[in-house]
Amino acid sequence: MTNTAPLAGLTILELGHSVAGPYAGLILAELGARVIKVENPETGDYARGWGPPFLDDDATAFHALNRGKESVTLDFSDPEQLGLLRRLIARADAVIQNLRPGLLAKFGIDVAEVRAEHPELIWCDIGAFGKSGPLAAKPGYDPLAQASSGIMSVTGEADRPPVRVGVSLVDMGSGMWTVIGLLAALVERQKTGQGAHVATSLFETGLAWMTIPLAAHAVSGEVRKPHGSGLAEIVPYQAFEAADGQVMIAAGNDRLFARLCEAIPGLAGLGADERFRQNRGRVMLRDELIPQIEAAIGRLRVAEVAALLDAAQVPNCPLLRVDQVWTHPQTEAVGILTPAGGHRWVGLPFSIDDHRPSSGGVAPRLGAQDQTIRQELQ
Repeated sequence: MTNTAPLAGLTILELGHSVAGPYAGLILAELGARVIKVENPETGDYARGWGPPFLDDDATAFHALNRGKESVTLDFSDPEQLGLLRRLIARADAVIQNLRPGLLAKFGIDVAEVRAEHPELIWCDIGAFGKSGPLAAKPGYDPLAQASSGIMSVTGEADRPPVRVGVSLVDMGSGMWTVIGLLAALVERQKTGQGAHVATSLFETGLAWMTIPLAAHAVSGEVRKPHGSGLAEIVPYQAFEAADGQVMIAAGNDRLFARLCEAIPGLAGLGADERFRQNRGRVMLRDELIPQIEAAIGRLRVAEVAALLDAAQVPNCPLLRVDQVWTHPQTEAVGILTPAGGHRWVGLPFSIDDHRPSSGGVAPRLGAQDQTIRQELQ
């Protein structure tokens, strides 16, 4: 496969705002689709105001999520402009929408009717809590999904207040599931000529990220608690404080634990202790084992720990801040920072035939394509 724009020729209509819908649109735009973003003429996408920092009057958050798209403004309360929306829908291969529940229906846009008129259309809904159930009508944002799906209950440190994951994990995950569903529907459409109705929600995405803790509860009744940087199922699998910083150590199996004990001065006795030979024993005796590893790591500098563990082939890395990640040689080596508009942005985390798909485009000014798109619809 040599085409780095595999979705070239597809037109996607994005009725989206904030993160989930726009991230789905970003992925599709980077893959070569034409993504037309419909915005409120007064406010635009809410994310335009999520700053500082700002770039050209729009928040950097908006730029990060909307590169390579076109922007058209439509006032749905205006019958003429609502008619333009219907014509845009008719010309699109797919529609992505994450507007608040009931908004489109308020203006007479019914998914079933639209699909009946355009059976080849792929319609993608991103909701908050799902399309049915007692919470279906509630609006939602990423932290609400993290709270209600259990993610916050297993994030942070034991006996301390719950902590939200520091990135929009659920929003962006919902965008990814939307793209996966849309691409599956495209494959099916090639065979049948029929479109599909793809639906996901922030709540469902949160539950998906909770697959392992929920499985543990289903089998054993266990209610997982947070373990800081660690993990409930594996020990040691967490950050440790060295003399000059923190280092993450992931001894993910019994062989790696044995190597860890051989490599770090002062841990040979732990490696010889039959109680710690298997992971199940280490998990059960976590409170006895971890302090001994902490003491040994604390006597060393981060670079010393890395050298010892690298030589022993035990997975490890330092904990890096945002600025350190940005300038890290590995970040540069993988080439994920893609240039656009005189700046570099985080691109898609995969390549096709050694090329990372990228539109090379910038985020559009509010209504930048108003005139062009209206002319196309005449």
